[in-house]
Amino acid sequence: MRIFDSNWMQIEKYLERDDRIVLPTGSTEQHGFLSLGTDAICAERVSIEAAEPLGVPVMPVLPFGMAPYFTSFPGTVSLRITTYLEVMRDLLDGLSAQGFKRIAVINGHGGNAPVSGLIREWICTHEDVRVLFHSWYNGPKVVEAANEFDVDQMHGSWVENFPWTRLEDVKFPPPKPTVSRETLMNVGPQTMRRVTPDGSLGGAYERSDDAWEKVWDAGVTEVRSILENGWIS
Repeated sequence: MRIFDSNWMQIEKYLERDDRIVLPTGSTEQHGFLSLGTDAICAERVSIEAAEPLGVPVMPVLPFGMAPYFTSFPGTVSLRITTYLEVMRDLLDGLSAQGFKRIAVINGHGGNAPVSGLIREWICTHEDVRVLFHSWYNGPKVVEAANEFDVDQMHGSWVENFPWTRLEDVKFPPPKPTVSRETLMNVGPQTMRRVTPDGSLGGAYERSDDAWEKVWDAGVTEVRSILENGWIS
């Protein structure tokens, strides 16, 4: 359930019987022909769909992340790593102080990966709290599902092309060659814009419904399993 659909008294009542909460994290960045909010939209949606049957509240997605390599594309914003880590620290501090002792950070953006180091540090001084960090798009079940259609899933390609990330009146071009991840790991925003002018890192821009449905269902199933069984007692 979305926490915005509750008042504080209902959440206080919830804490009498359960201590889990979901914090989705994403980014506001270019995704080729898809929405600039793709990572945030997907992280929040997969969290809500996974948590709904369990009655676990879901915080609103943190829509800004670390994406400095895409800032030459208008609409992309990026937090400094120091800013991002401190925001996450404040959120963990606040939630744990209120009684949430199992916090699942469901991530939708690869650039946010450094927060896993902060979480490891944070839990060492909060041993009564369990924090999970899961990048839903990179989970084993999601990767297995996507590999049935294409073994190289790229940014801005079909694997992020869902009905909720598409835009009206946008037509997708034919597939294009992929740009190696190794090449892109060490370039700045201007080079990124030059190497991939439309923002997609290559491959097919879209696939049939059975492809994205299989990937999405795997993501929801995996996140739900983590919320149910991913905690160390």
